[in-house]
Amino acid sequence: MFSNNLKCIDLFAGAGGLSEGLSEAGFHSMFASEIIPVYAQTYKFNHPDAQVMVKDIRTINPEIIMKNLGLQRGELDLIAGGPPCQGFSINAPVRSILDRRNHLFKEYLRFVKTFAPRAILIENVPGLVSFEHGATLHAILDSLSQLGYGTGVRILGAAYYGVPQMRWRTIILGLRGKVLPGNAFPEPLYHAPIKPNFTTTFDGKSLIKLPSPETEGRFITVKEAIGDLPELKSGERGSKIKGYRCDPFCDYQRRMRRGSSGVYNHEAGRLSIQNLERLKYIKPGGNWTDIPEKLLPAGMKLARKSDHTKRYGRVTPEGLASTILTKCDPHWGAFFHYDQDRSFTVREAARIQSFPDYYIFTGTQSEQFAQVGNAVPPLLAEAVGINLKLLLQKEER
Repeated sequence: MFSNNLKCIDLFAGAGGLSEGLSEAGFHSMFASEIIPVYAQTYKFNHPDAQVMVKDIRTINPEIIMKNLGLQRGELDLIAGGPPCQGFSINAPVRSILDRRNHLFKEYLRFVKTFAPRAILIENVPGLVSFEHGATLHAILDSLSQLGYGTGVRILGAAYYGVPQMRWRTIILGLRGKVLPGNAFPEPLYHAPIKPNFTTTFDGKSLIKLPSPETEGRFITVKEAIGDLPELKSGERGSKIKGYRCDPFCDYQRRMRRGSSGVYNHEAGRLSIQNLERLKYIKPGGNWTDIPEKLLPAGMKLARKSDHTKRYGRVTPEGLASTILTKCDPHWGAFFHYDQDRSFTVREAARIQSFPDYYIFTGTQSEQFAQVGNAVPPLLAEAVGINLKLLLQKEER
């Protein structure tokens, strides 16, 4: 971990995945805004030095926040955050400018105008690029330009930065009074078998950062991510803090276990009798097409074998996980464990998101899954943060 000598605030902070990664890169979170109380509770538990405000951001006065933090305009190093992404998502049922969530980025800009930070970071879903044919992204970039920021945007594959899943995020970076250099975004560290299924160009330019031929690292597998966690049966809860299944057998596990006193948030949800029966037929890498027709849900008996390829999926231990969602429900994705007859636990989902084991999630199990699924993978945030730190340090010389 770098020394946390740069100051940042996190808006729309969720459970704190973005702040966790930025902390590893050398940024100290002074303040976080989050409207959902249980998310804010998790954030505060894991970032005890930050002021956490549980309010609708539209009711928060950034000038009061700046005064309470003891900062003058222009002193803050970074404002990070991401407005709720559902309205932008390519998977949203209705992608409309009438969805008021689509305008919350203006609240982020309001904080930028007040604080005038040295740098900005906005994260969102890949669908932001194509939403309203790029009009929303243009509005964000134009607004930042009017506030004096040179900006750039890329779509980063989390697996290229050591996150063991098929997840992509749109990242916008900006520097106050500077043209954003071409090397502002981190170069991929790993090769990974991921392909975008969304618009990848903006104003005629590709936004995807791909590994170079010189990149030597190989992606982190599901087994490397979770293979040392305790075995559980369907519905087994066990003690609140569990011991590890074995010694760490890869660098990823060693990193995830650093500073940990044991395994938290590792309790297996209870599968229905029907799902347990279906699971008997699903091999690692398989899905609903392995299930005998008589055991399929009624709606899926009419589906084509080429459709819904992740549903009732059992992950491949030597492959990547599919994107962790807010519910690790096997009906919606490949969330069956590769060699245990159950679905993922919160801790396994968190490991696949690259949260370290000392990071504790509060609330009910369903609330914990939602926090993990909505989070920015810390390793991805760290890679972005390291590059940002280098840019800011270069300015100081």
